[in-house]
Amino acid sequence: MIKALTIRLSLVLVGAALPLAASAATMVTARNGMTLYVFDKDAGGKPSCYGGCAAKWPPYAAKASEKMGEGWATVKRTDGALQWTYDGKPVYFYASDKKKGDKTGDGVGGVWHIISE
Repeated sequence: MIKALTIRLSLVLVGAALPLAASAATMVTARNGMTLYVFDKDAGGKPSCYGGCAAKWPPYAAKASEKMGEGWATVKRTDGALQWTYDGKPVYFYASDKKKGDKTGDGVGGVWHIISE
């Protein structure tokens, strides 16, 4: 009886720890504290969100003189502006996020996702 109870309790504790491990990823934010997103339709490290798309999903603009940490680089947009990339993926804001910590764009259309480490 004690052995069976110990095994069941162990399984319950292991199962309870799984959601904690899954949520341990750290959300990557911009220098201004706003949530950053990637777009599944971007291919080959090139941005594909322009026009109306970019109005809703503004690119995270970069300057040639700026440097960021590991995993960060820039890509040139079709208008010549620089956009930050993270792990080779162009990075965007979501216009509907109004304050730090908002992440209302996560999962939009099944193709927009917050960046996490």
